[in-house]
Amino acid sequence: MEDREIVELYWRRDERAIEECRRAFGAFLAAFSERFLDARDAEECVSDAYLRAWNAIPPDRPDNLRAYLARILRNLCIDRLRRARAEKRGGKEAWDVLDELDAAAPDEALERVTAEELSAYVNRFVRTLPRRDGDILIRRCFWCESVGDIAKRYAMHPNAVSVSLSRSRKRLAEYLRKEGLLE
Repeated sequence: MEDREIVELYWRRDERAIEECRRAFGAFLAAFSERFLDARDAEECVSDAYLRAWNAIPPDRPDNLRAYLARILRNLCIDRLRRARAEKRGGKEAWDVLDELDAAAPDEALERVTAEELSAYVNRFVRTLPRRDGDILIRRCFWCESVGDIAKRYAMHPNAVSVSLSRSRKRLAEYLRKEGLLE
């Protein structure tokens, strides 16, 4: 079933929408959430993502349902990690990514904008980067791929990936400052 057909099921409040999402994206969402969390927490977040999508569609009408669900799931996983970190638990790799992002754009500085606005700023910024640098930044910060995995994908040395990420995060902070989001 195509994205638009599944979205239409959501708009009609047809519960088959969730089952179609599970069929189309379940394996992807499970693997994605397990980059952040253990299997049990990952499964709970995937279920919560389906519920969030149910509550958000309508009024939302996403063109790319996979990306839409991934964004919802990513935010749920990050929330779960924040709670776990507050209790002195958590996944190191995912927290490394969050700490890296926080250095470029601290949460407190971005409280004035909605997630959608911030997403638009970051999307515009990524388009200013050379394609490979933008892909590396997205793979690390959105998909939480390890530096080693990114290095293998692009046949680069891990240090070169780290340098690219560092430069991109600095440029992102400058971009957000120029746009008036950071002080």
